[in-house]
Amino acid sequence: MAESLAAARAGDGDAFGRLVGPLRDELRAHCYRMLGSVHDAEDAVQDTLDRAWRSLDRLADDGAIRPWLYKIATNRSLTLIERRGRRELPTDLSPEGAPLAEAAWLEPYPDRLMGWTARLTPEAQVVARESVELAFVAALQHLSPRQRAALLLRDVLGYRASEAADLLDTTVAGVNSALQRARRVLADLLPEASQQQTLDTLGDAARRELVQRYVAAWETSDVDAIVAMLTEDARYSMPPLRAWYQGRDGIRGFLLDAAGRHRWRFLPARANGQLAFGTYLWDDDRGAYLPAGLDLLVLRGRRVAEVVSFLDAHLPAHGLPAELPGEEVAGAR
Repeated sequence: MAESLAAARAGDGDAFGRLVGPLRDELRAHCYRMLGSVHDAEDAVQDTLDRAWRSLDRLADDGAIRPWLYKIATNRSLTLIERRGRRELPTDLSPEGAPLAEAAWLEPYPDRLMGWTARLTPEAQVVARESVELAFVAALQHLSPRQRAALLLRDVLGYRASEAADLLDTTVAGVNSALQRARRVLADLLPEASQQQTLDTLGDAARRELVQRYVAAWETSDVDAIVAMLTEDARYSMPPLRAWYQGRDGIRGFLLDAAGRHRWRFLPARANGQLAFGTYLWDDDRGAYLPAGLDLLVLRGRRVAEVVSFLDAHLPAHGLPAELPGEEVAGAR
């Protein structure tokens, strides 16, 4: 690695790529946690690498490359938060947030971008995946930018207080104060069990059965079957639409129109470490099923406690097809 650093300092772009390439995906995940947007995270990482390339002479040695990049990425994320504000879900629009017409929405995070966690210990893998769950990222939006950064650096990335203070250009006391406040806020916002814990407890067989029932219910327009899978206090939202529904009766009324009057296809996927489905609506003019959104499920035990249907999601980014030909669907059914 020392040779790569020396070559990079001499202007070798390929050497720089070898140096920072293994860290790019985890930096993206960090920026996503900070920003709640895959697109903003990509911008922050690209800017981080550009700034790192232009200032390699400031890096003391190759062993410091990871914290150095995290410092740049965190500071870049803090700047973006100041410019673009916080991200919201329809079910959690904050009174002090942006006006509804100007609300910026949280975005789903493709599980395929979490492959870098394979090199972590099992315990670290769980922490990394829990930290991109939608509930966690949404809760982070309630923290001040500095509190958000302090909590992620300490509790997710495992930096010591002194290291986090250096990365944030502050004091250990400042980091500890921000961390304590952040933990208090999150304690009131996060569910008792993460989706990683819920899915692990559920087990592979029960998870497959739940997925099959959910897909079958939607594709046969069986509203009663869909509602039967929900918790009593379930929520259903569809960003960027502001309207959302709560409780079985409220969701049933919405589904009678959404599920009952259309032809659907659902393809299982994973996003934010959670169960998800690419949804497709039949289009007579095209003779195909066209993308309608990405439905992210929050489970509580064996039931669905929340559905967040991201209507603007780009399904190919989640490894899903851009459309489903009618002939293919007919054959599959």
